[in-house]
Amino acid sequence: MEPLVSEFDSFVRSRSAALLRSAYLLTGDQHLAEDLVQSALARTHRSWNRLHDRGNAEAYTRKIMYHLQVSWWRRRVAESMPGDLPEPRRDGTSVDHADQTTVRMTLRAALLKLSVKQRAVLVLRFFEDCTEAEAAELLGVTVGTIKSQTSKALAKLRTVAPELAELYLLEGVSR
Repeated sequence: MEPLVSEFDSFVRSRSAALLRSAYLLTGDQHLAEDLVQSALARTHRSWNRLHDRGNAEAYTRKIMYHLQVSWWRRRVAESMPGDLPEPRRDGTSVDHADQTTVRMTLRAALLKLSVKQRAVLVLRFFEDCTEAEAAELLGVTVGTIKSQTSKALAKLRTVAPELAELYLLEGVSR
């Protein structure tokens, strides 16, 4: 296998699960998430020879994912939310699956009540840990839009799922 193909193959194998988790949070649908990751990886592959720093390949792929998602919601593609959130791999530690499932179901139901744009902003800000400026750049909007969408989304989540506040998911979040 050629070195560049081998590098890309290794990148895909090592980072696909993390990309899929982010894509699921953006789309809310397992199948749409898989499509989003596949499309982003296809574009990354086409640019692989031009990437100067392959250490930033994941950031490049994530930026493509966010831009694709923005273009999809601008086209107002009908959405549905079947499927399950992919689980990160555990290293053998004890996990209370009942609590995790309850939180995941509550969060999923609450996220379904947000607009696609609000959900994308929350994923970028709190799952991907982007600053307001980074999120604005990735989504192609102003920092003010990020601030207002974050505020509206968190307020709505506090209203529709107050039990999540106990988990510090919604209280005291500021950056």
